[in-house]
Amino acid sequence: MSSTFRLEPEVGLHPDQGRVRLRTLVFIRWMAICGQTAALLIAHFGLGLELPLVAAFLVVLTSGVLNIAQVATRPASSWLRNKEATMALAFDLIQISVLLSLTGGLTNPFSILILGPVTVSASILTRRSTICLSILAIVAVTADVFFYLPLPWPEGSFFLHSLYLYGLWAALVFTAIFLAVYVSSLTEEARSMGMALVASQMALAREQKLSALGGLAAAAAHELGSPLGTMLVVAKEMKEELPPDDIYLPDVELLISEIIRCREILQNLAAWPEEDGGDPYNFMPIQSLVEAAVAPYEKLDIQTVIEAKSRDDSGEGTSIEHPMVERSPEILHSLGLFAQNAIQFAKEKVDISLVWDKRTITLTIHDDGPGFDPQVLGRLGDPLLSNREHAQKAVVQKNLDRRKEEDGDHMGLGVFIATTLLSHTGGKVTYSNHEVGGAVVNIVWPRHRLEVATQPV
Repeated sequence: MSSTFRLEPEVGLHPDQGRVRLRTLVFIRWMAICGQTAALLIAHFGLGLELPLVAAFLVVLTSGVLNIAQVATRPASSWLRNKEATMALAFDLIQISVLLSLTGGLTNPFSILILGPVTVSASILTRRSTICLSILAIVAVTADVFFYLPLPWPEGSFFLHSLYLYGLWAALVFTAIFLAVYVSSLTEEARSMGMALVASQMALAREQKLSALGGLAAAAAHELGSPLGTMLVVAKEMKEELPPDDIYLPDVELLISEIIRCREILQNLAAWPEEDGGDPYNFMPIQSLVEAAVAPYEKLDIQTVIEAKSRDDSGEGTSIEHPMVERSPEILHSLGLFAQNAIQFAKEKVDISLVWDKRTITLTIHDDGPGFDPQVLGRLGDPLLSNREHAQKAVVQKNLDRRKEEDGDHMGLGVFIATTLLSHTGGKVTYSNHEVGGAVVNIVWPRHRLEVATQPV
């Protein structure tokens, strides 16, 4: 079994899709322009500091021109992709750095604002973008230490020692690193968890729709049965009244055969939900539920063996009553995902063992494939594991030769979805490698969480 599980990409889950609206960045930039303009005017005319206003206002003007150009070339409600947003924040960072170099460098009380674009990136963009912006911020802060126009403080009224400037530089650098590493990691983790939860909800909704479709098919078969029966009776009466050489007799016989065929199709539709548990009020033995989950993924070249037995608390085999459970979309989807991966990566055989006693129900899936990679075995269940860890890419590449079919890029969401859905049913999932080889997925439920009392019909 693979160390990552596959989930087909869904709309809205692609990592490079829009992360921030253009309107938001434009609004933030207009606020920055207003703040920068007010600070320059107050410092020059209110405090009497002789600042290079022409050069400073030209720098501020570039932000205004960029805002106008962006709004004019695309709708303000459009979403900026990760690369576009990164470039926009990089421009803002450089603009602030140049403005600081004209107004005192790090001696300017507003020098902390150079970390604003990095903070915005850490909250909405990818970790790679945040790291790039942090490096750019460190370069800009370093440049502002050595290349800047001093603020024209009144003579003798204010002095900053060079040691303080170096300390301020170090503080800004370490803050940029902190934002790039710690804050962006927390944001990325929260974003991954949110995306994974959305994906699990989509998977569960699809399973529930399939269950509802089975009940709808049974209802349609029941409702259409009566009119088809009436049509069949009328057609047979017409056939009896027609002479043997009548030109319409073949058409009537064809009509009768097609009506009979329709009745057979409807009977099959009505029987399918009952056989597969499509009726949401249908109860079944736990073994039947496992078989229904595994059946769609069985292959002729892979032997799938399902064994079910009971045991008492001492471990000795006894005749404990077979647990009756309700058909659960969560369990069907999760067990189907585990079975699909086990069968896909097995060499010849997949063993599925179902054991129950008076307190627990245990299901074990063991394949004879390559097994889980030890590097990620302890972290199975993290959303987007394969996309977020470079080491996982090597694991995926290592197992490519064992794949039976090409199934696209792994997002690492499958195992997270299965674990989450099964935990909602009371199940505890553990992953390990068997001592003789192959991956093992073990699921344990408290019996009282799954078992339902059978109701008389």
